[in-house]
Amino acid sequence: MPEALTDAYARCRDLHRRHGRSYYLATRLLPAWKRPHVHALYGFARHADEIVDSTDPVPVAERARRLRDFADRCTAGLRGAPVDDPILPAVLHTAAVFALDPADFTAFFDSMAMDLTVSRYADYPALLSYMEGSAAVIGTLMLPLLEPADPASAREPARQLGLAFQLTNFLRDVAEDLARDRVYLPQQDLARFGVTPADLYDAAARRRATAPIKALIGYEVERARAHYAAAVPGLSLLPGASGTCVRAAYALYAAILDEIGRADHDVFARRAVVPAYRRATLLTRTLLT
Repeated sequence: MPEALTDAYARCRDLHRRHGRSYYLATRLLPAWKRPHVHALYGFARHADEIVDSTDPVPVAERARRLRDFADRCTAGLRGAPVDDPILPAVLHTAAVFALDPADFTAFFDSMAMDLTVSRYADYPALLSYMEGSAAVIGTLMLPLLEPADPASAREPARQLGLAFQLTNFLRDVAEDLARDRVYLPQQDLARFGVTPADLYDAAARRRATAPIKALIGYEVERARAHYAAAVPGLSLLPGASGTCVRAAYALYAAILDEIGRADHDVFARRAVVPAYRRATLLTRTLLT
């Protein structure tokens, strides 16, 4: 394997290990030869996310330029052109090995670009439109790596699991997203529970949610659980280690919702994190079943 490709896979693995703890743990259940490809997809998505959400004081126009450049290099690479990039060789190699759909990459970049200009979503369909590229396509990109028995039947559950994971992240990271002036809770839902964006900022400053905010978060938790439920039919279609891996990721991410519930849906008092002992218990239970 060329040095540039080896280095790219190593960078992706490091990004995955540092930023995707639960997902990284689940990936360890896959055969060794498949793990680098999962790392590649995670590292690719994380790198794009870091361009958009860089903590450096980079103007939006410059972030947009960097994202366009990354997207253009990726598109060219998918068409067979050589690329000079620390991350892309790994994901392009993975895309070639598993014949990944270039349209999924296009949808992903479209959603990443939205993060530079869109900070509010009127209703859940509007948020779903964003999550189509930022979450659902991650599920469909992963699917060929998992080798389901019936790829066509597994596609929609894979999309649903991607949506479930991202909505879980949104609920866990409400305060973090507010710091970037983003609200991924639909405005229609805020109004339904009598919550304003100003109420959210005030709760973040006080590190304490009000009763209406807790009710809102509880509502969104049930919405996320519905996506998890819609993903269940796909689990039985995944063979051997693939099924074990995805069931573990499912359990670890769904447990974040449990932690939010244990905190009485106060996502401002502390970040919902699954304790190490519970992660170990969930992984053990997955292996045994």
